[in-house]
Amino acid sequence: MLPFAPVRASAWVIGQVVDEAERIYYDPATVRAELSALEKRLEAGEITEEEFDRLEDELLDRLEIASRSSAGLGNGTAP
Repeated sequence: MLPFAPVRASAWVIGQVVDEAERIYYDPATVRAELSALEKRLEAGEITEEEFDRLEDELLDRLEIASRSSAGLGNGTAP
């Protein structure tokens, strides 16, 4: 239906933006770069060991999700 075309188009655009944001967020190269920057912040004394551990765990979780997704197991089930 034509009256709903702008709504459908907006929903499609929002979906595309979300997909791209997730692709960047879970990109292994991005996560590795963030891990490297995090280690530098720890070495420079900008963050505590506890903060480092918490943030490192979050980044490693993202890396694990990315590796599962690239293996075709993004939802945790076998294809």
